Amino acid sequence: MVVDDEPLMRGGLQRILETDENIRVCATCDGGEAMAAALRHRPDVALVDIHMPDVDGVAVLEGLRALAEPPVVAMLTGFGSDANVVRALAAGASGFLLKDRALDELIPGVHLLAAGGSALSARVTRAIHAAPRPAQAAVSAAGPGYAALTGREREVFWLLPTGASNEEIGRRLFLSKTTVRDHVSAILAKLGVANRIQAAVLAQSLDARVPEQSRGQAGATPSAPAGASQG
Repeated sequence: MVVDDEPLMRGGLQRILETDENIRVCATCDGGEAMAAALRHRPDVALVDIHMPDVDGVAVLEGLRALAEPPVVAMLTGFGSDANVVRALAAGASGFLLKDRALDELIPGVHLLAAGGSALSARVTRAIHAAPRPAQAAVSAAGPGYAALTGREREVFWLLPTGASNEEIGRRLFLSKTTVRDHVSAILAKLGVANRIQAAVLAQSLDARVPEQSRGQAGATPSAPAGASQG
């Protein structure tokens, strides 16, 4: 399902998506119609414009996530530095895709989301790290939880920024999809984050602070990530 306030944009995104024979756009609508459309069509993935003039895109995200059978929700943004990106991250968005990179990112991103992975544009990642300190709290405050991860959980954790699904991580680490899913659940609980994309952003913020040789080992505690609360 594609949610955007501009009919031409909705049509363009639908045409791009449906060039892939494995993707079917079941609905396109504006923010005010999103909840009814989701209940009627039950999409697996919803792409929601983060910056709509009439309806707050983050509010649409929150409404969709509250459904009994919620779709995976990724936010569409044309603003790499939009402060709403951090709000959407805290609200549990599973991906962030840039409208001006739609041809390159859209179809691979939807496949990642449908397979249980995450889709995070590099420009959006930079915007998150550049956000004011209070806005980063949902991610940066999780830093101390890294020390509680087991060696195997750390191996899984460092693969989350790639956007890989549980099945893809399992192939790389010679684990079953179910085992990876259990590791991801444990990682989220120990880090105190809402979903794998928050964990992926945390991994990126810790990247320069954790030696390569310790990434599959327990016991090496990183210094606090940039922007982390000091008390």
